[in-house]
Amino acid sequence: MDLKERIATRALEEGFVMARFCRPDAVPEVADRLAAFVDAGHHGQMGWMAERMHWRGDPAALWPEARTVIMLAESYAPEHDPLAVLERPDLGAVSVYAQGRDYHDIVKKRLKRLARWLIETAAGEVKVFVDTAPVPEKALGQAAGLGWQGKHTNLVSRDWGNWAFLGSVFTTLELEPDAPETDHCGSCRACLDVCPTDAFPSPYQLDARRCISYLTIEHKGPVDLALRPALGNRIYGCDDCLAVCPWNKFAVAASDMRYLGVVGAPPLAELATLDDATFRTRFSGSPIKRIGRDRFVRNVLYAIGNSGDPGLISVAQSLCGDVDDTVADAAIWAVARLRGKA
Repeated sequence: MDLKERIATRALEEGFVMARFCRPDAVPEVADRLAAFVDAGHHGQMGWMAERMHWRGDPAALWPEARTVIMLAESYAPEHDPLAVLERPDLGAVSVYAQGRDYHDIVKKRLKRLARWLIETAAGEVKVFVDTAPVPEKALGQAAGLGWQGKHTNLVSRDWGNWAFLGSVFTTLELEPDAPETDHCGSCRACLDVCPTDAFPSPYQLDARRCISYLTIEHKGPVDLALRPALGNRIYGCDDCLAVCPWNKFAVAASDMRYLGVVGAPPLAELATLDDATFRTRFSGSPIKRIGRDRFVRNVLYAIGNSGDPGLISVAQSLCGDVDDTVADAAIWAVARLRGKA
């Protein structure tokens, strides 16, 4: 068994569903794509995308000594239909990836264990990354053969669908690259047609400013009035485009039970009462914690306004004078919408 095969086997033992290899300079097209994305303003308030374009557009510049990128996928496929909660407007819909423990911590520990094993086995130097550095994981994933970037811009695989976290190990070792994956979306438009906010200007392009995941997680301040009704009861992220992908018939079970079922679908009335301390306690160890109480309760109030339940008017009214202006604005909107006056 050669070194590549040993690495791939070790990756599976660590809980990854697949490992593939590419060069750091394997995605020269990323720079132009990213520049067009930013120039069109599609990145919204994510200023870091513009600030770090040099590295995100050229992975080789991130660590010039690296000769190989090992791209890895870890499944977080749900055990249930993630869209079923959308039929319960009294509950908050949380994206599957945020249902359990923060994936950054879990995936990074797996990457570090794999990296330590690689150093002990073959020497060389390594650096590991999972989503927190300017690494174009999806483009590198396609270049390495993990999958392809589908029309919803996420990575899709014929072996594990599209429910996967991506991580990378950059190394100074020279390893033969794998063949890139080709596109297998065909004429399918399921992900594009299901989007509640029409966030895809065209296939393979996303306008983050209209994406519910962006609006509920990254966007600061009030959400555009025209988009609020489309949020429904989604209070953190959105899984619609992922959930309808037909390649999920090949999805494999989540590799770690800590990804599943901790948050669930809590009642909106309960979530609206959270202050900063109770919010931090409730979502300790969850990716939800990073957006803070104010942005989270803002989302909950939009969901309350969309619930159609007049019994929640009093809940929203109690927050109309909130110290955070955005929360107060969301509460006033929710009350007006429930009274039919929005």
